[in-house]
Amino acid sequence: MDKINQNLGSWPTMPHSGLVLLATVGGLFVASKLFSYLRLVLGSFVLPGTNLRKYGKPGTWAVVTGASDGLGKEFAAQLAAKGFNLVLVSRTQSKLDALASEIQAKFAAKAPQVKTFPMDFSEDKDSDYDRLAELVKGLDVGILINNVGQSHSIPVSFLETPREELQNIITINCLGTLKVTQVIAPILKQRKRGLILTMGSFGGWTPTPYLATYSGSKAFLQQWSNALSSELADDNVDVQLILSHLVTTAMSKIRRASLLVPNARSFVKAALGKVGTGGYQTAPSTYTPWWSHAFMLWFIENIPGVNSPLTISINKGMHVDIRKRALRKAEREAKKQ
Repeated sequence: MDKINQNLGSWPTMPHSGLVLLATVGGLFVASKLFSYLRLVLGSFVLPGTNLRKYGKPGTWAVVTGASDGLGKEFAAQLAAKGFNLVLVSRTQSKLDALASEIQAKFAAKAPQVKTFPMDFSEDKDSDYDRLAELVKGLDVGILINNVGQSHSIPVSFLETPREELQNIITINCLGTLKVTQVIAPILKQRKRGLILTMGSFGGWTPTPYLATYSGSKAFLQQWSNALSSELADDNVDVQLILSHLVTTAMSKIRRASLLVPNARSFVKAALGKVGTGGYQTAPSTYTPWWSHAFMLWFIENIPGVNSPLTISINKGMHVDIRKRALRKAEREAKKQ
């Protein structure tokens, strides 16, 4: 024991200034995490987002893509409730007509104007974008909601992904979003105020095996949106990417809402009410409007890490399990026929 004590006593000791430096660095690190957590709590439960009136008075136009179902339909309805006129863009004219009639009847007191534009984003026709530009020409557009998107029918390995599905995901999610933005953003830039909201996904925020193509497309939108936000900031145009985990929509195939899975109405209400409240997140110009999604994001970013092997492994296991259950369900349904 005496020999051990002698050896310990012979070890060099850190100067007092070094200990102070380490304590200071550690204290600053802990303080930054506490401040980040405080911003998370305040943003989720206390502080409102940017008031949409910043982008235009009642009667200003909002363009919504993927408008006829799910989140797009909710964005359209809730924007109409706030006094915005609407340009609804989606694939099926009959659904667009039904939605336009529904909105005009429901919000008759606000007398919203609604224009519809049928467009199949998977076809990637330049003529469609030209006709959309002609439709919005002269309109005082203040908001663009980039909601159109497609995922895989079920989780699938990249090597087994059908070529048509792969092509459609990239064409719709990436090219469709970029080209619509090139049509609408010049209007916002010219009027020196506007808002561009693009639907992101946890699937692009962290690598998601068995949704590899979809994950890549949403990661692309994350970086593109960040860059566009900086480009348009001098023109007073706000660009934000909305991060979402699961929501009860046709894309997620989840019907029942829960603590972690809001319905479309609740999610969109949060998305429109919490614009710009994502200062606690790693990615700039990004926010996670649904509170339980936000807390999940904060934990992953600050504990295991978004790109950590543990996070990716858990993500992989979850989607492998979803694929197995989907295949078993398909087998049961095939036997019934």
